Amino acid sequence: MKKEPIKKTHPKAAAPEASKPTPKAERYVEGVGRRKTSVARVRIIPGSGEFQINDKEAKQYFPLTRLLTIISSPFEKLKLAEKFNVSVHVSGGGINAQAEAVRLGLSRALAIKIPDAQLRLSKLGFLSRDPRMVERKKYGLKKARRAPQWAKR
Repeated sequence: MKKEPIKKTHPKAAAPEASKPTPKAERYVEGVGRRKTSVARVRIIPGSGEFQINDKEAKQYFPLTRLLTIISSPFEKLKLAEKFNVSVHVSGGGINAQAEAVRLGLSRALAIKIPDAQLRLSKLGFLSRDPRMVERKKYGLKKARRAPQWAKR
């Protein structure tokens, strides 16, 4: 009679698969957008179309229509304006960089929620981060590249 080799297993590795918790229904989808020094955490929830930015209405936070069109452009291009409520926490940078950070975060959240929209958003350029940052000031110079005025005498 042939003896079978003894299999050594870790006691935790032999735990049954049934012990895993069942995932809860998703409440929201989050996307993070960045531009210069601005960071926007965007959450989308199925709803009626409310747009809250730092606990204010979008029209109150971004008073310029140009900025409102930037932040709502992913919804307009996908024709989803009244299907999601949006909650945003944004900080850092100026208002233009904040608006572009919100657009990137919103596009990333929509790409997660609606996988078919990812190709359309990437073709529009909404899923690519703008990498341009302010160049640091170097010693001996007045700004990043501006040298002190040269005097001949």
